[in-house]
Order: sequence, then C-alpha cells, then structure tokens
Amino acid sequence: MRRLGIGLALLLAGASASAQTVRAGIEAWSAGKPEQAVAIWKPLAARGSADAAFNLGQAYKLGRGVPADLAEAQRYYEQAARGGHLEAQTSLGLLLFQNGNRAGAMRWLKTAADAGEPRAMLVYGTALFNGDGVPEDRVRAYALVSRAAAQGLAPAKATLEEMDQVIPIAERQKGVALAQQLVAAGTAKATAKAPVPAAKAPAPKAASAAPAQKPVAVPPPPVAAGGAFRIQLGAFRDRAAAQKLYASLGPRLGGAGLTLVPSGTMTRLQVGPYATRAAASAACARLAPQPCFPVPSR
Repeated sequence: MRRLGIGLALLLAGASASAQTVRAGIEAWSAGKPEQAVAIWKPLAARGSADAAFNLGQAYKLGRGVPADLAEAQRYYEQAARGGHLEAQTSLGLLLFQNGNRAGAMRWLKTAADAGEPRAMLVYGTALFNGDGVPEDRVRAYALVSRAAAQGLAPAKATLEEMDQVIPIAERQKGVALAQQLVAAGTAKATAKAPVPAAKAPAPKAASAAPAQKPVAVPPPPVAAGGAFRIQLGAFRDRAAAQKLYASLGPRLGGAGLTLVPSGTMTRLQVGPYATRAAASAACARLAPQPCFPVPSR
C-alpha cells in the first residue's frame, strides 16, 4: 500500500507540473513573450498535449512567436482536434472551409457542434440552413443556431433573427424542441463522464484563452476589380436583411462591393470581387465567426 501511495503521489505531481507548464506558456504569451510561449508548448505538443498543440496552431495562424504558416497551423489544429479539443476542432473546420475543403470542414464542424461548441454550431447550422456542403435541414439548423445564441454568441443572435423571418413557426418550434433534446443529451453525457479527472481539468479553457486574441492592425486584403472570387455571407428571404448585414460588416470588408444573387425564393449575399481564392479566404477570416466562404464570381 505504501508503494501505491508513493506512485500515486508521483503521478499527481507529474500531472500538476504538466498543467503548470502549459499555464507558464500562457503567462509568457500574455506577457508579450510569444517566442517563449512557443518554446514551452512545442515539447508538450510533441508529448501529445492537445492544449499545447491548439495554442501552437493559434501562434502559427497569427504569426506570433513564429512566422505565420497556415499549413503548420492546420497540422497543430488537427493534432489537438484528434485529441478532443473542441476549439481546435472548430478552428480546424473553419480553416479547411476557408481553404475550399468543405467535406473535411463539415466533418470537424459537425463534431464540435455535436459537442456544443458555439462557433461550430453557428457555422454548421448556417450550412444546414443554406444547404452548403451538407443536405439542407432547417429544423436542425434552427436548433444549433439557437443554442449558439443562447450561449451569448452575438453573430448567432443576429443569424437567429434572420431565421425567424424566413422559417415557418411550426419548423421553429420543432427546432426549439430539438435544441432542448440536444442540451439534455449533452448534460447527461457530461454527467456520465464527470468522475473522470481529465474532464475536470481547467487546462483546456486556460490554455486557449490567451492565443485566441486576434490582431487588429492587419489591413484587409485588397479588392481586385474583375476578380475571380467573391465571399458569400448567407442567404436571405428579405433583401433588406442582406443589405443590413452588409452595412454592419462594412468596416471589415475593405471596400468590397455588394452583390445580391437571386436563388429561388432566397437572395444570397456576396461581397467582392477578390483576385484569388486565398484573398477571399483571408477576407472571410477577418469576419469570423460570421459564416463566410469563397465562391467563384459569376
């Protein structure tokens, strides 16, 4: 029994040291020492830490402490996502979506949305509403977006208001009922997992807090006359609602022009043009978590 006690004490001490090391990286990041934070996180990520891998993905995406490298960001996001890190699953899904890999994006966004991550629920729910990359399902779309809005995500609240204008009341009621079922199922699942120590560890939230900052001084990508791509920001039954969203995003659009594209009873809001898909994706990245993806100019 004495040996078991000593071994358990060493195990707990090791776990605590690991968590403190991740936090040490966060503290370095917050203190304006991103290079030091990266140096702390890299060996942890190599040993399988999902939190450290996610933070490295953020560092490579933002170009803080390391040169900006979206391929490296994707690699670390994927490592963390496969380790069950919800924010990494969402960030990976958004990155893949912006790069045109919709199938891969939707797999990760659905995984994170099923686990209740608000940004993933907004983007995946919007895709379900529009039928973009997944079969159209307005009831589930309403359920997911309403859950994201209930968690306080401002773009989800705005999207839900748009949905209220175009989805019949009967479908909305089904969506609310489904949202309640999803919340109940998630609560039951979390309760079942509660005895597992890892589920209670504070590191994931702490680890993602500092790197989630986004730079504000980066200028918007240039808008090219006659470019081959636009960005699509949603589909609306009311053209005025599309114009309202465009006006609200104006300061972040870098002078890109508005195009309203009829699609059956809906109007798709597109902005541009941009010279390349990469430029359009960069514009979408500046609007996150607003649902957005590049489309060819017509």
